[in-house]
Amino acid sequence: MHFDFVQALREIQREKEIPLDVLERIIEDALVSAYRKHFGAASEIHVEIDWEESRAAVYVRKEVVETIENPHLQMSVQQARKLDDDIQVGDVLDIEVTPEEFGRIAAQTAKQVVVQRIREAERDILFDEFNSRAGEIMTGVVARRDGRTVYVNIGKVEAILPATEQMPNDSYRIGERMKFFLVEVKKTTKTPHVLLSRSHPGLLRKLFELEVPEIAEGLVEIRSVAREAGFRSKVAVASRQDNVDPVGACVGHRGSRVQAVVDEMRGEKIDIVRWSDDGARYLAAALSPARISEVILDEDHHSATVIVPDSQQSLAIGKEGQNVRLAARLTGWRIDIRSESQVREAEQQLAEAAETPEAAGDTADVETPAAAVDAAAAAVDAADAAEDTADAAEDTAPAPENDAPENE
Repeated sequence: MHFDFVQALREIQREKEIPLDVLERIIEDALVSAYRKHFGAASEIHVEIDWEESRAAVYVRKEVVETIENPHLQMSVQQARKLDDDIQVGDVLDIEVTPEEFGRIAAQTAKQVVVQRIREAERDILFDEFNSRAGEIMTGVVARRDGRTVYVNIGKVEAILPATEQMPNDSYRIGERMKFFLVEVKKTTKTPHVLLSRSHPGLLRKLFELEVPEIAEGLVEIRSVAREAGFRSKVAVASRQDNVDPVGACVGHRGSRVQAVVDEMRGEKIDIVRWSDDGARYLAAALSPARISEVILDEDHHSATVIVPDSQQSLAIGKEGQNVRLAARLTGWRIDIRSESQVREAEQQLAEAAETPEAAGDTADVETPAAAVDAAAAAVDAADAAEDTADAAEDTAPAPENDAPENE
């Protein structure tokens, strides 16, 4: 029996990139369904397809028995030996029962089943293809916008870039080509749901892997990434070979490598930090570009007091606390920034308090420099708060009835 749609199936196999064995199972199931519907077969049947000859045959499987109890599933040993002389009771025999008109019926009835199963197979292939690339960078073209949601063409599917995963300094113009981080892929009744991101820290990590050969080759390792998308990021890098400078490798000749990443991130500032297993040194590097005078670690609470010159305090903290916030995320330490003048004032207050017998007993329990700094700094903060309260009281005091001139 010849098929009218065998050639069409071969075209589908090439266009949809569905493996031939998957396509063959789909067709066989569809033909079995068509046979059962039109010929009412209750037997165990299966279809075998000869793709070279473009033929298919329907076989019914029956068990050879002495006495037939179910003619749909069994046949006598006498009937079986007419087809095979060596058959024995208990054996199974496949008998071809292909009707003459089965080709036309199959082409009509199996069409919908074939189309549906091919669509399902295509969805599964697309899901597997994109799911295997989760956590990687994909290049896409902005296709359309619906409110704040951006839809991106990444080839065979239209991916979604929600507002929560966007960068504030991106324009997302229609037709604009950009790089995205593939966050996750979910199965749906239609095409897979592909979620992209431009704000994910993984995007920065993967961009450096593309631009820095030493990272791709494993000579340099990205140990940590902290990011506030569109504004500033910090990347901690370490070398696996003594003769390779991890920071220099990421910066590149005249800053070419890091500049390529900055351009893709639309001008986002990037600090490249040398990772260290020495907590104090790592924290000092993470707070760059500020200069650090001293780092006092509290291992028990995983916190650190960082002392900086007065001129560097605002730089260490950063605009709206951005620099110290990113450094804390990068290192995993809680960080408290104190200026040298604050520390001196704190130490002076402690010394004055220690001169009195009552205060001496209270300060005897102070065991670490960090604790001393914190205690004195709290006193300084309380004094500052008292001054602010006094200033506020003066500002809100009622004015005299007869205002005197300022020079008087």
